[in-house]
Amino acid sequence: MISFACAFPAHPAFNPRAAAETVLVVEDEAMVCELAAEALHDEGYRVLTAADADAAEDILARERVDLLFTDIDLARNTNGIALAHRARRYLPNLPVVYTSGGRGHLSQAEAVTQSVFVPKPYRLSHLVALANEILRPHPHHG
Repeated sequence: MISFACAFPAHPAFNPRAAAETVLVVEDEAMVCELAAEALHDEGYRVLTAADADAAEDILARERVDLLFTDIDLARNTNGIALAHRARRYLPNLPVVYTSGGRGHLSQAEAVTQSVFVPKPYRLSHLVALANEILRPHPHHG
């Protein structure tokens, strides 16, 4: 059995974007993980998934990741807030988006700098728009 939250392919079969941005989705609810990963994949992102912070750290150590999207309360008593802080030690500019169904907000004191919090339930279209805003900013808004 794999330790990933969902069995979504890490590498798309065909992607016209040769150097697609990579999003790491860290979510212990398999269906939520699969839906988020599929929405991001359909937008052209390379998506990696992990069910807990330990698995996510293993991925961060060996893969290029452009955006970390993590639930706060994860399996095996791991924590998305601590994960983001550890990730930023090695990747100081890594964009982080937190999510949680158990809280309505995240204080600036808890979160890494310049991160975003999206409460659950979130719309997949909002997640994709947020990823696009962070990873594919347009020089002008029109």
